[in-house]
Amino acid sequence: MGEIAKRIDCDVLVVGGGINGAGIARDAAGRGLSVVLCEKDDLAQHTSSASSKLIHGGLRYLEQYHFGLVRKALAEREVLLKSAPHIIHPLRFLMPHAPGQRPAWMIRAGLFLYDHLAPRDFLPASGAVALRATPAGAALQPQFVRGFAYSDAWVDDARLVVLAALDAREHGATVLTRTRCVRVRRDATRWDAELHGADGVIHVHARCLVNAAGPWAGSLLHDTGAGPARPMRLVKGSHIVVPRLFDGPDAFLLQQPDGRIVFALPYEGAFTLVGTTDLDHEDGMEREPHITRAEVDYLMAALQAQFPQLQLTDDDVVSTYAGVRPVIAGKEGGAPSQEGREHAVWSSDGLVAIAGGKLTTFRAIALDALRLVKHQLPGWDDPLDACPVFAPIPLPVVPDDVDVDAGMLRRLHGRYGACAAALIDAARPGELERIPGTETAWAELRWAARSEAVRHLDDLLLRRTRLGLLLRDGGAAHLPRIRAICQPELGWDDVHWAREEAAYRTHWTLHHGLPHDD
Repeated sequence: MGEIAKRIDCDVLVVGGGINGAGIARDAAGRGLSVVLCEKDDLAQHTSSASSKLIHGGLRYLEQYHFGLVRKALAEREVLLKSAPHIIHPLRFLMPHAPGQRPAWMIRAGLFLYDHLAPRDFLPASGAVALRATPAGAALQPQFVRGFAYSDAWVDDARLVVLAALDAREHGATVLTRTRCVRVRRDATRWDAELHGADGVIHVHARCLVNAAGPWAGSLLHDTGAGPARPMRLVKGSHIVVPRLFDGPDAFLLQQPDGRIVFALPYEGAFTLVGTTDLDHEDGMEREPHITRAEVDYLMAALQAQFPQLQLTDDDVVSTYAGVRPVIAGKEGGAPSQEGREHAVWSSDGLVAIAGGKLTTFRAIALDALRLVKHQLPGWDDPLDACPVFAPIPLPVVPDDVDVDAGMLRRLHGRYGACAAALIDAARPGELERIPGTETAWAELRWAARSEAVRHLDDLLLRRTRLGLLLRDGGAAHLPRIRAICQPELGWDDVHWAREEAAYRTHWTLHHGLPHDD
């Protein structure tokens, strides 16, 4: 990231490196503001790498009458599909239906609304479907003969955050990972913030402070003396990754007896991603969340109930992950799964704070935040009439002497955008081959270590790439070659590498393997 000054004067300091913080930094820097973005851990390390990877309106929120939220999210879905087709892809969902579940008329009405609440230019309309005519339908219970189909979109959430942060940096923002905001103080005209990180202590003097700290937003609000506009509720969602369960490109939405839904999504070619759960997070944010035994059993039972031929056991679980979503609390006593995903943005004495929201609406959240930032920055006259979009990026031109197949080229284009050509050029012989059992190229490791602010092995294997979620034991068998590729790029000596490897193995066992108990 280069040498960082010990004092930085800026227009806006954004605290939090998830999708909201990265989106706000990108928008603000793109409009000419001087921006510092600080994240106490890694980009997208928490909530924003632990989602179901969907760009969607939120079909289930219609049942809770959150029509405004769904309309806004559907509109954003269309914008993102148009502007970033290299990283955001259409995905069709099949919803098996049987007597005893939500009535068919209710589902048809909900899907009609879902199709028409916002303009729809890229995705087909929903409708009934004969499940036995689909490639995956053969595995369903006999009672599931018909169902419904609708479309949304898929994105790698952590990659989206990284691309937004890198775009902010390209527009002049200073992006600081592994850098904690430990103290903030307000005087008559600015905020003085003390940041502690790998580069030492940095003092930031900012005209405006944006609190995008997600689950930690409450503690920062407490430190600044500004209370939340609305109470927040921490809701944990967990997922499991298993080998690919179904033929064909479709995902499943599975209705559960308790009224909740579970998604089963195609994931990274050879896998299926299953989730999510919705539970109140009771442990506080001092400990990283992890899946419980009860959650594993719930997700496995959801699959087994509708796909009895699968005969899943714990041995089929490749990895797990869990994240905490800070949602705006609704009525007291309501189930976590019934909470909406609206966002709230408010300001107080030079502070702008965000609560709630969805991955899909990050651009709209950024625009709402900047409308309040504008009040703190006299003389800044940007009209703020639209959110910036990602410019569509064409496939890179590959030199004739480089051997990369069409599927790998599409993958690198989707994950790295404008940097795909440079990644291919930097690859050593054999590094454009796939890592066994995955769609990932060895060259992706080299590129991430060289260019994407990797500070720890976790950053590399769990977020820049997904090897830690796609390979059993977090990819331990491949660590020798990963070390050969990445150690020179990272500049770590043997002692440093050994320490990182030991920490990674411990972390993976605790948070991404199967739990031993609750």
